[in-house]
Amino acid sequence: MEFESIDMADALHPQTLLAYGMNGEALPPDFGAPLRLRVSREIGWKNTKYLSRIILTDRMDHYRKGAGTWYGGI
Repeated sequence: MEFESIDMADALHPQTLLAYGMNGEALPPDFGAPLRLRVSREIGWKNTKYLSRIILTDRMDHYRKGAGTWYGGI
């Protein structure tokens, strides 16, 4: 399982989107349906295409050895 993390400033920023539709229709699977995360302030590299869950936490030390993002060493 891979995961990404963002801080609350990025999560609450007006340019951060959780997209569930496109052009007035449901988001197609090729574009990340049913829900896609877009964090525009991260210059394109934080655009998680397929979300399986969202966890809100105040600390990262209990996730993936505190890496705060994907960690391949587990």
